[in-house]
Amino acid sequence: MTAPVLFSVLTADNGRQIGVATLNSEKSLNALSLEMVDQLQAQLQSWQEDEAIVCVWLQGAGEKAFCAGGDIRAMHQAASEHPGEQTPEVEAFFTREYRLDYLIHRYAKPVIVWGSGIVMGGGLGLMAGASHRLVTETSRIAMPEITIGLYPDVGGTWFLNRMPGHCGRFLGLTGYSMNGADVRYVGLADHLVSSERRDNLLQSLLTLGWQEDPRANHDLLSGYLRGIEEQDLPQMPHSTLHESQALIDELMAGSSLELIAERMAALDTEDKWLARARKSFLAGSPITAHLVWHQLTCCGDLPLETVFQRELIWSVRCAELGDFVEGVRALLIDKDGQPQWRYHDIASVPASLMAQMLTSPWDTHPLADLTETQS
Repeated sequence: MTAPVLFSVLTADNGRQIGVATLNSEKSLNALSLEMVDQLQAQLQSWQEDEAIVCVWLQGAGEKAFCAGGDIRAMHQAASEHPGEQTPEVEAFFTREYRLDYLIHRYAKPVIVWGSGIVMGGGLGLMAGASHRLVTETSRIAMPEITIGLYPDVGGTWFLNRMPGHCGRFLGLTGYSMNGADVRYVGLADHLVSSERRDNLLQSLLTLGWQEDPRANHDLLSGYLRGIEEQDLPQMPHSTLHESQALIDELMAGSSLELIAERMAALDTEDKWLARARKSFLAGSPITAHLVWHQLTCCGDLPLETVFQRELIWSVRCAELGDFVEGVRALLIDKDGQPQWRYHDIASVPASLMAQMLTSPWDTHPLADLTETQS
């Protein structure tokens, strides 16, 4: 059996070490399984406590993807066996996944994520909290959960609310696929570099003058990567989101989700990127649309700990009460592309259901112990 995550340690010229973790499921585009989550959690905690390790490099096997998301097929199967009920397997996966994402956000040492190729869902959860997020001209990054009846989780409540203008609303409601320049523009990547650099870049890190102080190493690494990026930027793609910010703000403005739905339905455009976004929104789960709206109108000031606690509630509820099982069936299991959502449109979703979706099913929350002291 091939290990789901490969771990190695590289020794720098001055004797300090870089931990390398490689998601090792190339056939599934490195989709994140529970076993991968658990192995990453254990190793990252070990490296954080190891004084010899000064930096962590996280990548995916192959050239096609860093990580195409979580193992939603397994969760679909489990949830299908518990219709209308809480599913232990779903709760376990999301609890441990969010705990790992939170660890990366609060990690005491620099974490570099090589976000080349496809990065979606759970992959973005791994990338979003890293201190140094690298994307390339091959990066294709999205949170397309509206198509499967989930919502932009893995900290999406945190990072979508911190994007320029109404980009967060647009991405959450449409699942728009970003290129590397888009991701850098909205603040989910730090550096845009050539995909050909990966191996040489990793080796060149061994020549940096790593120190004992994590802050000094953070600044050292940032300066080095800025120099690399300056060389590559002239050849990189442009950001459609940046160029279309005014249009996005116009489409997503207002205090009513129903108004935005009407605006998108009436939109007539010849721009392929916008037409695809419109189609995904109009065909997406109405329950998901309401969850995204709640994320981006009521949760912008939540601390990171609370974000992951709230998202665990919503994710478990999506499998229990929402459109998750049907959405995954239509897209990935039967592949008929004809999901039968619980409600015909956004206006039909009752407030009583959304209130239940937002209510914790536990007396003691599984992530109640998340605190900044964990870092």
